[in-house]
Amino acid sequence: MTPATRRPRFVLLGALFAAVVMGACSSENVRDVGRDEYRSDSGRDRVRGRLTGQDDGIVLFGTARGGRPGEADTGGAGLGVNAFLWRATLDTLAFMPLASADPFGGVIITDWYSPPGAGAERFKATAYVMGRQLRSDGVRISVFRQVRQGQGWVDAIVAPATGSELEDRVLARARELRSQSLAATR
Repeated sequence: MTPATRRPRFVLLGALFAAVVMGACSSENVRDVGRDEYRSDSGRDRVRGRLTGQDDGIVLFGTARGGRPGEADTGGAGLGVNAFLWRATLDTLAFMPLASADPFGGVIITDWYSPPGAGAERFKATAYVMGRQLRSDGVRISVFRQVRQGQGWVDAIVAPATGSELEDRVLARARELRSQSLAATR
């Protein structure tokens, strides 16, 4: 092919490309700036929570307005566990550094913590928040203890009541949060 025969093909392809681009910009696809997109007949009111006043805003800690007290939001945007137990567990274990928290799986893992004045021992906790209902068996806390021997740390026995005491504190705090939530909605 000679350069003279290639040129018409490029022109033809360029014209075809321009026609496709211009066709995509037809008046049907251009946004009507003067139109009120947020009026009730715009169709947006059919989208749940979209500009209707119902569940507008950010859902924090899995509680939505109008939900049943003691249960987390059943929608996909909230927590996978009970919001009161989750918040109460975080509050109760706040004195220990947080290593990880999975609100959908309900697992909170702390990092090692040495109490002031007890540099020869350290503690770590793993909390499991189970289920969406505020129940006494909805939280399990395992506590681990290590003592310093020489240059390293060695696992040691933890009193069985330690985990139970933390669970009781979590449940008391969850009841307090729930009562505060109920008082705020009245």
